[in-house]
Amino acid sequence: MADPTIYDVAEAAGVATSTVSRAFSTPSRVSSRTREHVLAVAAELGYRPNPHARALLSGRNHTVAMVVSDITNPHYFELIRGAEMRARASEYTLVLVNAEESPRIEYDQIQRLVSSVDGFLLAASRLPDENLEQIAAQRPLVLMNRELAGLPSVVLDHVTGCRQIVDHLASLGHRDLVYLAGPRNSWMAATRWSALQAAAEELGLGAQSLGPFTPRVSQGGAAADAALNAGATAIVAHNDLLALGVVQRLTQRSVRVPEDVSVVGFDDIFAADLATPSLTTLGGAHADVGRAAMEILLDSVAPIRSKDAAPQVLLPTELVLRSSTGPVASQVSDGGTARSG
Repeated sequence: MADPTIYDVAEAAGVATSTVSRAFSTPSRVSSRTREHVLAVAAELGYRPNPHARALLSGRNHTVAMVVSDITNPHYFELIRGAEMRARASEYTLVLVNAEESPRIEYDQIQRLVSSVDGFLLAASRLPDENLEQIAAQRPLVLMNRELAGLPSVVLDHVTGCRQIVDHLASLGHRDLVYLAGPRNSWMAATRWSALQAAAEELGLGAQSLGPFTPRVSQGGAAADAALNAGATAIVAHNDLLALGVVQRLTQRSVRVPEDVSVVGFDDIFAADLATPSLTTLGGAHADVGRAAMEILLDSVAPIRSKDAAPQVLLPTELVLRSSTGPVASQVSDGGTARSG
């Protein structure tokens, strides 16, 4: 016996097929009494809606794609969790895409998915502005950890957060710092350096940027060596992974953290508290970033869209103080800390 169709449900319930479709896809457009009646008839017949048919009738796939720059980075775990929980609450499926820190892969994957999803969440996108605007003309999108005028976004307040970092280091007696920059095409890397530089200048500290470095533990060695050559007493790494790699290299070179050099990261990943020494880092409610971004995206794909076409949401950061930062060393030589290795 053939499976029951939407037409069978409509005939048995005494309603139009469009009413059956709305009862499943957009229940707010039918009365609760009608919906309950349609669902009861459908259950009695053993009818289950075909997702492809629903997409054709409603013009929506009830699927969104979240593209992250590097899926191996634990920073994205909470972003993904927040976005997925919000999507599931609205009966949407979240598809995850790994861009592998490659703008080409990111763009190609998005284009493959354009016809299959209702919108995109782009986390720390490495794409040029013109590509983002092109994609936004194809499907609704929301940026995370990046801002672009005219496009909706959700970011943590790294300007205020970087000021907290510099204030903290200055209070410990540090007079200069090195920023180990992230990827060259990272909006966040540029934003952090600009904020650190401005805060350092205001407080009379020296600051220089080195890099770019791939934000992974494996790149921490080269980054640490560059920072030591620069002679700074404080190192601010682009993210926690790079910072942890820096600490490992400093330990190999018998440079003590924080007695000789203080180290700060970004993101407050779970490993930051488990490292030795534990890592001082700028964190924030990353799950809230994912949740807020998904909320904006779902609002933009709804039948009745919000009048606020491109909200740009700024969420607070917090500096988590741990053992990797401490008072500047008392013994200095040629403007830098005394160190061996």
